[in-house]
Amino acid sequence: MKNYFNKTSNELFNEFNTSNDGLDSSSLDSLRNKHGFNELIESERKSLIVIFLEQFKDFIVGVLLAASIVSFAVGNKESTIVILIVLIVNALLGTIQHVKAEASLKSLKALSAPNSKVIRNGVKIEIPSKEVLPGDIVLLEAGDFVAADGRVIENFSLQVNESSLTGESLNIDKHSEVITDEDIPLADRKNMVFSGSLVTYGRATVLITGTGMDTEIGKIAQLLKNTQEKKTPLQISLDDFGKKLTIGILAICLVIFLVDIYRGLPIIDSLMFSVALAVAAVPEALSSIVTIVLALGTQKMAHEGAIVKKLKSVESLGSVSIICSDKTGTLTQNKMKVKELYIDNSTLKSNELNLSNDLHSFFLNSLTLCNDSSIKSGNEIGDPTEIALVKLASEYSKTEEEIRDSYKRLSEIPFDSDRKLMSTTHKFNSSYRLITKGAVDVLLNRINHIETSEGLRDLTPEDRTIIETANENFSKRGLRVLALVYKNLPAETDISLKDEFDYTFVGLVAMIDPPREESAKAVEDCKAAGIKPVMITGDHKITASAIAKEIGILQNDSEAIEGIEIDKISDEQLKELVPKISVYARVTPEHKIRIVRAWQDLGMIVAMTGDGVNDAPALKQADIGIAMGITGTEVSKDASSMILTDDNFATIVKAIANGRNIYANIKNSIKFLLSGNTAGILSVLYSSVMGLPLPFEPVHLLFINLVTDSLPAIAIGVDKPKGDLLKEKPRKANASILTKDFMKSILSEGVLITIATMIAYYIGLNTGDRHLASTLAFSTLCLARLFHSFNCRGKESILKIGLFTNQYIWYAILTGLALLLAILFITPLSSLFLVSTITLTNLAQIFGLALAPTILIQCYRIIKN
Repeated sequence: MKNYFNKTSNELFNEFNTSNDGLDSSSLDSLRNKHGFNELIESERKSLIVIFLEQFKDFIVGVLLAASIVSFAVGNKESTIVILIVLIVNALLGTIQHVKAEASLKSLKALSAPNSKVIRNGVKIEIPSKEVLPGDIVLLEAGDFVAADGRVIENFSLQVNESSLTGESLNIDKHSEVITDEDIPLADRKNMVFSGSLVTYGRATVLITGTGMDTEIGKIAQLLKNTQEKKTPLQISLDDFGKKLTIGILAICLVIFLVDIYRGLPIIDSLMFSVALAVAAVPEALSSIVTIVLALGTQKMAHEGAIVKKLKSVESLGSVSIICSDKTGTLTQNKMKVKELYIDNSTLKSNELNLSNDLHSFFLNSLTLCNDSSIKSGNEIGDPTEIALVKLASEYSKTEEEIRDSYKRLSEIPFDSDRKLMSTTHKFNSSYRLITKGAVDVLLNRINHIETSEGLRDLTPEDRTIIETANENFSKRGLRVLALVYKNLPAETDISLKDEFDYTFVGLVAMIDPPREESAKAVEDCKAAGIKPVMITGDHKITASAIAKEIGILQNDSEAIEGIEIDKISDEQLKELVPKISVYARVTPEHKIRIVRAWQDLGMIVAMTGDGVNDAPALKQADIGIAMGITGTEVSKDASSMILTDDNFATIVKAIANGRNIYANIKNSIKFLLSGNTAGILSVLYSSVMGLPLPFEPVHLLFINLVTDSLPAIAIGVDKPKGDLLKEKPRKANASILTKDFMKSILSEGVLITIATMIAYYIGLNTGDRHLASTLAFSTLCLARLFHSFNCRGKESILKIGLFTNQYIWYAILTGLALLLAILFITPLSSLFLVSTITLTNLAQIFGLALAPTILIQCYRIIKN
C-alpha cells in the first residue's frame, strides 16, 4: 500500500483526480468498475453437506465404514447399526464445531458504517458506505465510524479510537500535516484514518485513499482467508495412532480369518467373526469419548473464566510452550492509575501527599477541579486519565463533590488536541485562579514561576532542568505525565487562549495502566511450567517494557523490539531472533502472524491472546487463539478458539493446568481402551493358534465394546488433577501417544487380563460345555475390564490416588456390573446374548479371576513406588 501520509493535499488531489469539491459524477462509473464496492470479499463457503461429509475423511473412520458394510452383507445388522450411530454422532459434532468457527469475515463486514457523508460535485450528500470510492471527500465528526481508509485534509481537533486495529487503548489525536518519515508503524500515521475505527472527538475532512479489500481491515480479511488453522497435537497424534492401530488390527483379523478357514470353518462364519473382532478391537467410540471428555472439561473451565469454542483446542493448552499476550486489559487493568507525583522538588508515591501541607492540598484539589470526569454510584464517566485523578482524591477521603462544591468552576477552556491543555477558573477565598493541566513540553515554555513549601518565587534555569529531568525519568519508565500549573487572575473574567501564559508551576502527576495484581504470579507460574510468556502490543516500546519488567516478562531492554525492526529481517532471521525476544511493541497484524509462525516453525505450541480486529489473523494462526470476552471485538472472538470472560492472563494459566489434566485423562482413557481391546484380541488369537473353539460370540464382543469401553473411559476422562501440573514441562508438539513405555504398559496389562480370561475359558472347557466356557470367558473379560479402570487412573497405586476420589468410576463399574448380571440371570437377555446358565461357584470364579489382574498391577505399583 502506498505511503499517502508522505504526500501533500495537492499531490493527493492530482493522484486521485479529485478536489475539495469531491468527485465528479461523470467519473463514478469508471471508478466503480475499477475498485468495486467498499466491502470485504468473502470467500465461498462450504455447504453443510460438504462439511458433514468431510468428517468421514479420517482413516480409522473409513475402516469402520468398510467393516459396517461387510457386517451388513453377512447379516450382522446389530454391528452395522452400532458403528453407523457412533460415526454419525461424531460427524454431527464435528460439523457443529466447524460452522461455529467460520464467522470471522461476517463480523468484519459488520464493522463498516451504514452511511457516510461525502462531498460530490461540490455538494454535501449522504450515501451508503459501500458506495464510497477512492478520491471521495468524506466528512467525519464525533460518533462516526470511519467507512474507508483516508488521508486527513482538514483537521478540527479530530480524535479517533483505533484500538481494535492497532491495539493502542488511548484515543489518537489526528492532524493534517505531511509526515516526512518514509516507514512508520500504522499507529503513528497520525494524518491517516482507517476503516472500522471510531471518531470520538472533533471533526475532519478526509480524502479516501483505499476502499474494500484495499483498506487495512481488508488486508486483515485477506490474512484471515489465507490463514489455515493448525491441527492440535492430539489430532495429529490420534491420526497417527489410528492408522497404525487399524493396520495392526486388520492384520491380526486377517490372520485369524485365514486360520479359521484353514481349520475348516465356513467362510461366512469366519468372515463374520473377523469383522466382529475388528469392530471390538478398533475403538470406534474413541472419538466420541474424547469429545465427551473435552466437553466436560470445558464446563469446568467455563466456571473459571475460560469459554472454549473449539473442543479439540482444550488439549492443545496442555502442550502450550509459548503464550503471546496483549498488554492492555490482559496483563494490565485497562485503567489509568496515578503512580507517582513530583511536587516541591521531590518525587513522591501516590500515597505520600501530606494534606496538612497547603501546597500538597492545593495540588490534590486542583487535579479534581481542572477535570471533567466523575464517578457516580460506581460508574466511571469521562476520560480514563481524568478518572485516575479523581480516584487519587478519593484515596485521601476527598470526594469530587466536596472539592467542586468548595471551589465552584467559573469558566473554562476545554481540552484541545492541538493545544494539549485544559483550563478552568475558580475562586479561592478572596482570589481568582486559572488552573491548567496538560502536556509537560507545552507548559514548560509558559512557566515563569514555581510554588514550593517555602513560597512563590521565579523559575530558574536549574528549576526548569530539574522538572525536565523528572519528566524524562517518568517517561522512560512508561508513565504518562501531566503538568499542573496556575496563575492568579485580577478578577472574575472570561478567559481565552491569551490567558494560558505566565504560569506558576505546581507539580507533575505520572500515571500508568497498572498490571493486574495476579499477573506477576501468573507469569512466574508460566516460567515454572516451562512456558515462555511474550508480550505483543501496539503500544509504545517504553510503556510495554516498563509493564513487562514489573511483572517479570522482561529482564533487560535488549529483549524488546519494535515491529518496524521485524520488517527489516527475513522469516529465517526471525526464527533465530524470537527465542531472544520477550516484548514486541508497535506491531501490525502481519508482524503478529510472522511471530506466531516463527515459534511454530521451531516446533512450539503457541497460544495467542487478542481483543482487536488486528489480532484476528494471528488468533486463527495460533495453535490456540484466546480472545478477550469483555473488551474483545466480535471478529477476534469469532477467530479464536477460547474466550476469557474476565480478560485475565492468570485465567490462561489456570486453563493450561486444566488442559494438561484433560490430556492426561484422555491418554489414560486410551490406555484403558487399548489394554482391554488387547486382551480381547490376544484371547481370540491364542484360541485360534491352539486350535480351541473361539471363546466369544460376535454379540459378546459388541456388548464388551459398548458397555465396558464407554462408561469407564468417560469416567477416567473426568478424573481430578494428580500432582502439581504446572511444575511439569509442556509436552512436545510431535510427541506421540504411542510411546515405548505406554505400549509396554498396554501390552503387559492386556496380557494379565488375557490370562485371567483364558483360565476362565479352560474352566468351562473342562466341563465339556463349550457354551459355558464361552460364557465364563466373556463374563471374566467384561468384569476384568471394568475393574481395570482403577489401574488406568494414573501411574501411582490406587491407595495413593484414592479409591473414592472419582465417584464416576464407581458409577461406571456398578452400571456395567448390573448389565452383566442382567444378561447372566434374566432369561430373555441370556438367550439374546447367547450365554449359558451359571452357578454361584461359577460367579465366584468370574469375580476372583476378573479381580486378579487389578490386584497384581496394584501390588506391583506399591512395591515399585
